[in-house]
Amino acid sequence: MSAPVLYESHCHTPLCKHAFGEPDEYAAVALARGFKGITFTCHCPLPDGFSSSVRMDPEQYDDYVAMIAATREAFAGRLDVRLGLESDFYPGVEPWLEKLHARVPLSHVLGSVHYQVSDYRKIYYKGDVFAYQQLYYEHLALSAETGLYDTLAHPDLIKNESPADWDFERMRPFIERSLDRIAATDIAMELNTSGVKKTLPEMNPSPSQLLLMRERNIPVVIGADAHTPQRVGDGYVKALNLLLDTGYSEVSFFIDRQRQSVPIQVALDSLHVV
Repeated sequence: MSAPVLYESHCHTPLCKHAFGEPDEYAAVALARGFKGITFTCHCPLPDGFSSSVRMDPEQYDDYVAMIAATREAFAGRLDVRLGLESDFYPGVEPWLEKLHARVPLSHVLGSVHYQVSDYRKIYYKGDVFAYQQLYYEHLALSAETGLYDTLAHPDLIKNESPADWDFERMRPFIERSLDRIAATDIAMELNTSGVKKTLPEMNPSPSQLLLMRERNIPVVIGADAHTPQRVGDGYVKALNLLLDTGYSEVSFFIDRQRQSVPIQVALDSLHVV
């Protein structure tokens, strides 16, 4: 077993109202499973009560910063604990996020388009699933072009809107156009292992989309999207092997908003997980 090199790059805290376990518990699992560090990326507060039932309130942001700082101190010298954020994108939210991201130094900022959030659906869903799928990829590209994010999270999540209506080949032209725009921004995209637990049980994105990303040299960051401590690092070995199968040789993560990369085989050799 080689020295730890990877970070768990996507995990949450109870402040988002749908995750369980304290940050120290998540960090302990990361340490046991051979990670060098863990970056907490809890759901950001949004203005005007937007989707407030599944994220921290604006007045809790300082509590979040303090919570992660305490865990960082508790694990100093054993595990590198980092403060990050998962920030939703929808057109018009950019000024709010610019101010939020500037309040304290962040190590990794994930951009997410959460099509399933009721407040988002009220604005953008018009009853046409195919149009909604296309809009998702348009918003994904727009989010990359804002420059607000380091990595785009679970970047084909929309396939779970209605799995029976998901047809990758039908969507391919729209996905390719979106990926062309994303590649031009030099942003990374996530391989989210929690997808195997969703209605359409495969990682986000699928191998088909990963191949298109590889063709465009889009870097990939792995995240378990852990909402409980035991999901930290879940599926990383499978994800790393999937990256190898689709032509990737390196996997990335972010430290102080700067992308780092390690060879996939080195990453595989360092982990104590499956």
